[in-house]
Amino acid sequence: MFSGIIESLGRVVGLDRQPQSLTLDIESGLTNVAEGESIALNGVCLTALAAVESGPVRFFVSAETLGCTTLGALEPGSRVNLERAVTPSTRLSGHIVQGHVDAVARYKGSTPEGEGRRVVFEVPANLRRYMVEKGSIALDGISLTLNTLGEEHDGVFDIGLMIIPHTWTHTTLGTLSDGDRVNVEVDVIAKYVEAQCRIK
Repeated sequence: MFSGIIESLGRVVGLDRQPQSLTLDIESGLTNVAEGESIALNGVCLTALAAVESGPVRFFVSAETLGCTTLGALEPGSRVNLERAVTPSTRLSGHIVQGHVDAVARYKGSTPEGEGRRVVFEVPANLRRYMVEKGSIALDGISLTLNTLGEEHDGVFDIGLMIIPHTWTHTTLGTLSDGDRVNVEVDVIAKYVEAQCRIK
């Protein structure tokens, strides 16, 4: 489990594409990574393949993960958001994030607003029922607050978020260009509530 508070900005330093899988070497800035440790990479829960005191961490990405996330678009030099799993003593500064991606959203741009930036993403319409204004969402693993929800049209809808300067400069959000895709994880509590309501 993760909190959506990005610990480190990593960089892809090695990449081996196979027909139905991908192996990534990530210069992470993390130390004492244990073999089998869960680390969220752009919001996707991956497993460290070997113990690493310092230096690149290797991850295997399966066909399933390639099919439902943006990890297949990574290239050598790509920057990535990294977060280690929380521990029982960790402050939950963001919200409960599992690292299980629900869909992919498209970046539509940003506008300055004071010291912050208002950003807009286009999200698949089937996720609308899990979102509320002032609720939580994870985009590329970053815990964010939903400020506005647009109307559904053509199978999508827009979400608006206010990004503070720290988040803009300490995550990959500040590097996005119009049309770039990001991984989306909705609030898991909303999904559990929906499941319980269906049972009743």
